[in-house]
Amino acid sequence: SSLLPKTVLWILDCINSECPLCLPGLILFFYFVLYLFLAGMFSFCMYMMLLTLSPYTPTHRDRVSPPGVMIRPYLHGFTIAFNVSEPSTWKPYVNSMHHFLQAYNNNVQEEKNIECQAGQYFIQDGAESKEKKACQFKRSQLHSCSGIEDPTFGYSTGQPCILLKMNRIIGYRPGYGTPVSVDCAIQKGNASALRSVDFYPGNGTFDLMYYPYYGKLTHVNYTSPLVAMHFTDVKKNDFVPIQCRLNGEGIVSDVNKDRFLGRITFTLSITM
Repeated sequence: SSLLPKTVLWILDCINSECPLCLPGLILFFYFVLYLFLAGMFSFCMYMMLLTLSPYTPTHRDRVSPPGVMIRPYLHGFTIAFNVSEPSTWKPYVNSMHHFLQAYNNNVQEEKNIECQAGQYFIQDGAESKEKKACQFKRSQLHSCSGIEDPTFGYSTGQPCILLKMNRIIGYRPGYGTPVSVDCAIQKGNASALRSVDFYPGNGTFDLMYYPYYGKLTHVNYTSPLVAMHFTDVKKNDFVPIQCRLNGEGIVSDVNKDRFLGRITFTLSITM
């Protein structure tokens, strides 16, 4: 009545018989059992491995990589080109900025996040799965680049704003206790092509209170801090290559193989 003895008898009958279909049937049966066993072993190994992993933080973090950076607006590569007298050329950049900053609206931040003490890391204890609080970063902190007083972010006057943000890294504490700052300069060519840049908030630093980041599962309302770069005096009617860098302890910005690690290069082309 058992399936196993019947299977064994069937195999023995196939071996002793001269049926031409028996040998292919045995081969197919062998591979069916083999792959079924391998699939079971693979599933068991995956299950045991997943038991050792945390969904909240990386299990192995012997070395936390320094952050990369990105800019907004980012539409069609790293060339921001527009004609001041033709609004259709700069309105896409303005719309992109407004869309990106919606999460930073003052009322949204006041509703979802808390005010934190500036100048120190916001370290939160408790269970790893406990939902973490996030510090407010209001778009009004970006002053002239907030889009509140000037809804065109300076693009209508040929003085564009560009936002810089660091990539999120779980558990990373930038600067080793000292805020990371941003500076910008001409990458190649005449340094006089970039005569003036204003940074917001403050002197263009990422305050420590926004770190560490605890991951999207628990830090659900977290909004990355920003540094706004207001290019108030840039050479017009030319292509101006600009490189902006992070500065601080533990920051790496000189790796040629990764042009986004601690720095970013873009081109401004402003036509009057």
